[in-house]
Amino acid sequence: MRSLKRQIKTSLFLRLAASTDKRGILELAEKGITIDTPENTIRSTYTLEFCGFPEHKRYSERQLEDAIIKHLETFLLELGRGFTFVGRQYRMTINNTNYYVDLVFYHRILKCFCLIDLKRQAVRHQDIGQMNMYLGYFAKEENVADDNSPIGIVLCRQKDESLVEYATYGMDSNIFVSKYELYLPKKEELLALIQNITQEEE
Repeated sequence: MRSLKRQIKTSLFLRLAASTDKRGILELAEKGITIDTPENTIRSTYTLEFCGFPEHKRYSERQLEDAIIKHLETFLLELGRGFTFVGRQYRMTINNTNYYVDLVFYHRILKCFCLIDLKRQAVRHQDIGQMNMYLGYFAKEENVADDNSPIGIVLCRQKDESLVEYATYGMDSNIFVSKYELYLPKKEELLALIQNITQEEE
Protein backbone atom coordinates (compact mmCIF):
# COMPACT_ATOMS: atom_id res chain seq x y z
CA MET A 1 0.00 0.00 0.00
CA ARG A 2 2.83 2.39 0.87
CA SER A 3 4.49 1.64 -2.49
CA LEU A 4 1.22 2.28 -4.34
CA LYS A 5 0.75 5.63 -2.58
CA ARG A 6 4.30 6.63 -3.50
CA GLN A 7 3.74 5.70 -7.15
CA ILE A 8 0.46 7.63 -7.28
CA LYS A 9 2.10 10.64 -5.63
CA THR A 10 4.96 10.66 -8.13
CA SER A 11 2.59 10.23 -11.13
CA LEU A 12 4.20 6.91 -12.02
CA PHE A 13 1.57 5.99 -14.59
CA LEU A 14 1.70 9.33 -16.42
CA ARG A 15 5.50 9.28 -16.49
CA LEU A 16 5.47 5.69 -17.68
CA ALA A 17 3.01 6.44 -20.47
CA ALA A 18 4.96 9.48 -21.67
CA SER A 19 8.43 7.95 -21.47
CA THR A 20 10.39 6.04 -24.07
CA ASP A 21 12.41 4.39 -21.27
CA LYS A 22 9.60 2.50 -19.55
CA ARG A 23 11.90 -0.16 -18.10
CA GLY A 24 14.08 2.51 -16.49
CA ILE A 25 11.10 4.24 -14.90
CA LEU A 26 9.77 0.94 -13.53
CA GLU A 27 13.18 0.26 -11.97
CA LEU A 28 13.07 3.71 -10.35
CA ALA A 29 9.58 2.99 -9.01
CA GLU A 30 10.76 -0.27 -7.44
CA LYS A 31 13.83 1.29 -5.82
CA GLY A 32 12.20 4.56 -4.88
CA ILE A 33 13.17 7.91 -6.38
CA THR A 34 16.24 9.53 -4.90
CA ILE A 35 16.68 13.29 -5.00
CA ASP A 36 20.38 13.92 -5.45
CA THR A 37 20.75 15.31 -8.97
CA PRO A 38 18.68 17.68 -11.12
CA GLU A 39 18.04 14.84 -13.58
CA ASN A 40 16.10 12.74 -11.06
CA THR A 41 14.38 15.78 -9.53
CA ILE A 42 12.84 17.43 -12.60
CA ARG A 43 9.88 15.62 -14.16
CA SER A 44 9.21 15.45 -17.87
CA THR A 45 5.50 16.25 -17.36
CA TYR A 46 3.62 18.19 -14.69
CA THR A 47 -0.14 18.15 -14.14
CA LEU A 48 -1.63 21.58 -13.43
CA GLU A 49 -5.28 20.57 -13.22
CA PHE A 50 -5.57 22.60 -10.02
CA CYS A 51 -5.40 25.78 -12.15
CA GLY A 52 -9.07 25.15 -12.94
CA PHE A 53 -9.11 26.32 -16.55
CA PRO A 54 -12.17 24.97 -18.39
CA GLU A 55 -11.27 22.73 -21.33
CA HIS A 56 -10.49 24.64 -24.55
CA LYS A 57 -10.43 27.97 -22.67
CA ARG A 58 -7.92 30.50 -23.98
CA TYR A 59 -5.57 31.81 -21.30
CA SER A 60 -2.46 33.96 -21.12
CA GLU A 61 0.87 33.14 -19.52
CA ARG A 62 0.08 35.72 -16.83
CA GLN A 63 -3.24 33.97 -16.06
CA LEU A 64 -1.38 30.67 -15.80
CA GLU A 65 1.15 32.22 -13.45
CA ASP A 66 -1.63 33.79 -11.35
CA ALA A 67 -3.36 30.41 -11.05
CA ILE A 68 -0.13 28.73 -9.95
CA ILE A 69 0.49 31.41 -7.32
CA LYS A 70 -3.12 31.12 -6.10
CA HIS A 71 -2.59 27.37 -5.63
CA LEU A 72 1.08 27.59 -4.66
CA GLU A 73 0.91 24.83 -2.04
CA THR A 74 -0.52 22.41 -4.60
CA PHE A 75 2.09 23.45 -7.17
CA LEU A 76 4.88 22.81 -4.65
CA LEU A 77 3.49 19.31 -4.10
CA GLU A 78 3.45 18.77 -7.87
CA LEU A 79 7.08 19.91 -8.16
CA GLY A 80 8.16 17.39 -5.53
CA ARG A 81 10.26 17.38 -2.37
CA GLY A 82 12.69 20.14 -1.50
CA PHE A 83 11.30 23.15 -3.37
CA THR A 84 10.76 26.44 -1.53
CA PHE A 85 9.21 29.52 -3.13
CA VAL A 86 11.39 32.62 -3.59
CA GLY A 87 9.40 34.95 -5.83
CA ARG A 88 7.51 35.67 -9.04
CA GLN A 89 8.48 38.02 -11.87
CA TYR A 90 11.98 38.09 -10.37
CA ARG A 91 13.83 41.08 -11.80
CA MET A 92 17.31 40.87 -13.28
CA THR A 93 19.01 44.06 -14.49
CA ILE A 94 21.68 43.68 -17.17
CA ASN A 95 23.21 46.84 -18.65
CA ASN A 96 20.26 48.94 -17.48
CA THR A 97 17.73 46.57 -19.08
CA ASN A 98 15.29 44.66 -16.87
CA TYR A 99 14.45 41.01 -17.50
CA TYR A 100 11.96 38.94 -15.50
CA VAL A 101 11.84 35.22 -14.79
CA ASP A 102 8.30 34.02 -14.07
CA LEU A 103 8.90 31.90 -10.96
CA VAL A 104 11.95 31.37 -8.76
CA PHE A 105 12.33 28.56 -6.22
CA TYR A 106 15.21 27.29 -4.12
CA HIS A 107 15.81 23.56 -3.76
CA ARG A 108 17.02 22.94 -0.24
CA ILE A 109 18.29 19.40 -0.94
CA LEU A 110 20.17 20.21 -4.15
CA LYS A 111 21.15 23.60 -2.69
CA CYS A 112 20.43 25.59 -5.82
CA PHE A 113 18.01 28.08 -7.35
CA CYS A 114 15.37 26.69 -9.69
CA LEU A 115 14.02 29.10 -12.31
CA ILE A 116 10.76 28.39 -14.12
CA ASP A 117 9.66 30.17 -17.28
CA LEU A 118 6.05 29.51 -18.33
CA LYS A 119 5.09 29.11 -21.98
CA ARG A 120 1.46 28.89 -23.08
CA GLN A 121 2.24 27.00 -26.28
CA ALA A 122 5.17 25.06 -27.75
CA VAL A 123 8.71 25.79 -26.64
CA ARG A 124 10.84 27.79 -29.10
CA HIS A 125 14.61 27.82 -29.45
CA GLN A 126 14.77 31.42 -28.22
CA ASP A 127 12.99 30.38 -25.00
CA ILE A 128 15.87 28.01 -24.27
CA GLY A 129 18.46 30.70 -25.06
CA GLN A 130 16.65 33.10 -22.75
CA MET A 131 16.72 30.55 -19.92
CA ASN A 132 20.44 30.05 -20.48
CA MET A 133 20.95 33.78 -19.94
CA TYR A 134 18.86 33.66 -16.74
CA LEU A 135 21.01 30.82 -15.39
CA GLY A 136 24.17 32.75 -16.16
CA TYR A 137 22.85 35.76 -14.26
CA PHE A 138 21.83 33.75 -11.21
CA ALA A 139 25.14 31.84 -11.15
CA LYS A 140 27.10 35.09 -11.12
CA GLU A 141 24.84 37.54 -9.28
CA GLU A 142 22.58 35.55 -6.94
CA ASN A 143 24.50 32.45 -5.88
CA VAL A 144 26.44 32.50 -2.63
CA ALA A 145 29.47 30.37 -1.76
CA ASP A 146 27.56 27.19 -0.81
CA ASP A 147 25.09 27.26 -3.72
CA ASN A 148 25.31 24.82 -6.60
CA SER A 149 24.65 25.81 -10.22
CA PRO A 150 21.06 26.97 -10.79
CA ILE A 151 18.48 24.83 -12.62
CA GLY A 152 16.22 26.19 -15.34
CA ILE A 153 12.87 24.72 -16.40
CA VAL A 154 11.02 25.94 -19.48
CA LEU A 155 7.50 24.72 -18.69
CA CYS A 156 5.52 24.54 -21.92
CA ARG A 157 2.28 23.12 -23.31
CA GLN A 158 4.00 21.30 -26.20
CA LYS A 159 7.54 20.00 -26.61
CA ASP A 160 9.37 19.10 -29.80
CA GLU A 161 12.12 16.68 -28.72
CA SER A 162 14.28 17.33 -31.80
CA LEU A 163 14.10 21.10 -31.37
CA VAL A 164 15.05 20.79 -27.70
CA GLU A 165 17.97 18.49 -28.53
CA TYR A 166 19.42 20.89 -31.09
CA ALA A 167 18.62 24.08 -29.15
CA THR A 168 20.39 22.79 -26.02
CA TYR A 169 23.42 21.41 -27.89
CA GLY A 170 26.55 22.43 -25.99
CA MET A 171 24.53 24.31 -23.37
CA ASP A 172 24.40 23.92 -19.61
CA SER A 173 22.96 20.49 -18.74
CA ASN A 174 20.87 22.16 -16.03
CA ILE A 175 18.36 23.44 -18.60
CA PHE A 176 15.23 21.29 -18.76
CA VAL A 177 12.19 21.54 -20.98
CA SER A 178 9.11 20.00 -19.36
CA LYS A 179 5.51 19.76 -20.52
CA TYR A 180 2.47 20.62 -18.47
CA GLU A 181 -1.01 19.15 -18.74
CA LEU A 182 -4.05 21.14 -17.63
CA TYR A 183 -6.31 18.09 -17.36
CA LEU A 184 -5.86 14.53 -16.20
CA PRO A 185 -6.41 11.97 -18.97
CA LYS A 186 -9.99 10.77 -19.45
CA LYS A 187 -10.90 7.17 -18.67
CA GLU A 188 -10.82 6.20 -22.37
CA GLU A 189 -7.37 7.77 -22.81
CA LEU A 190 -6.03 5.93 -19.76
CA LEU A 191 -7.35 2.62 -21.06
CA ALA A 192 -5.73 3.26 -24.45
CA LEU A 193 -2.41 4.10 -22.76
CA ILE A 194 -2.58 0.93 -20.66
CA GLN A 195 -3.21 -1.17 -23.78
CA ASN A 196 -0.27 0.48 -25.59
CA ILE A 197 2.09 -0.13 -22.67
CA THR A 198 0.94 -3.75 -22.36
CA GLN A 199 1.47 -4.37 -26.07
CA GLU A 200 4.94 -2.78 -25.99
CA GLU A 201 5.98 -4.89 -22.99
CA GLU A 202 4.80 -8.06 -24.74
